[in-house]
Amino acid sequence: MNEARPPFPPFDHDSATCKVRLAEDAWNSRDADRVALAYSPDSQWRNRNEFLQGRTAIADFLRRKWQREQDYRLIKELWAFCDQRIAVRFAYEWHDDSGNWFRSYGNENWQFDHQGLMRQRLASINDLPIGADQRLFHWPLGRRPEDHPSLSALGL
Repeated sequence: MNEARPPFPPFDHDSATCKVRLAEDAWNSRDADRVALAYSPDSQWRNRNEFLQGRTAIADFLRRKWQREQDYRLIKELWAFCDQRIAVRFAYEWHDDSGNWFRSYGNENWQFDHQGLMRQRLASINDLPIGADQRLFHWPLGRRPEDHPSLSALGL
């Protein structure tokens, strides 16, 4: 099975920006199995206080996440890149099962193998309670529209 996920390292600005948008699109699909295929079979994660290894653990984590974090909408933005690594900043909005809204902010450090699969993901995330009237991410669930403002344009 060909598991290659272009673009491939070493990254330049355009390929790193493309990789970030592809990741954002996949995460906004909220399809845990689809998202997990972007990671190497032995990928290692640190997400908040959880440490995961492998696609099955990643997919299981994402299913739990999106069950808890409802109406999830995410924007990722390239921060830096070098060779096989990309640094990303992101924000996403979601609500819990009681209708309480949050905006979660964070940074991710990514490292890729030669096939373009992510071998390591280190994420630091903070949650900010917000009112429904403070939401900024209003597109229909799924892919963020091309004309929707970026994090920088939103002042985030």
